[in-house]
Amino acid sequence: MAASVPLVLLIEDEPQMRRFLRATLRAHGYQVVEAGSAREGLAQVAGRNPEVILLDLGLPDRDGLEVTREIRRFATIPIIVISARGQEHDKVTALDLGADDYLTKPFGASELLARIRVALRHSASPPGTPPQPVFQVGELRVDLERRQVFRGTEEAHLTPTEYKLLAALIRHAGRVITHRQLLQEVWGPNYVGQSHYLRVYMAQLRHKLESDPARPRLLTTEPGVGYRLRDV
Repeated sequence: MAASVPLVLLIEDEPQMRRFLRATLRAHGYQVVEAGSAREGLAQVAGRNPEVILLDLGLPDRDGLEVTREIRRFATIPIIVISARGQEHDKVTALDLGADDYLTKPFGASELLARIRVALRHSASPPGTPPQPVFQVGELRVDLERRQVFRGTEEAHLTPTEYKLLAALIRHAGRVITHRQLLQEVWGPNYVGQSHYLRVYMAQLRHKLESDPARPRLLTTEPGVGYRLRDV
């Protein structure tokens, strides 16, 4: 049986951006349905059950942050926010409300398609599904069953907290995870304001796992928002 073609819902009021997204997505084999307002978009979410939602924040009838909150009340469909708003606060708020990723306009087609592939990969795994026993990207290989970490052929010896941080990043590999989310997963809810913990431990992880810690390629920073572990 042939695999189904993923359906992407565009909730975007700007005609020129909709044309670009429609053409890009259809050229790469996606089905596309469009909505020009929050009201229409929410109706399409309920009626069409898309695999991925591309959501603009600057909609004419409701703020996209409110739409994100509303969708998360009844659906776990991946949401990728696309917006001209570059403020860090908006990115963090969207992610904390349940968005899966964030792209600031203008962005390229290849970047958009990569984020959609990551979102589809994550949505294919039921919530709570453990990651594969071995995670590998570039020179980094992590045996999650044995709790062993290798950079190339050499084992990297991590402290318990460094390993816990790396394991959290692996659970969200390919996606941006906010400072608050990481602090809660690794240190607990009483530490969500202690972002200096992350700076210290991310620096230590990069020193042990990156070829050039000053120019990280695996453990990347999303300025003012959080971190992303590359997964391809």
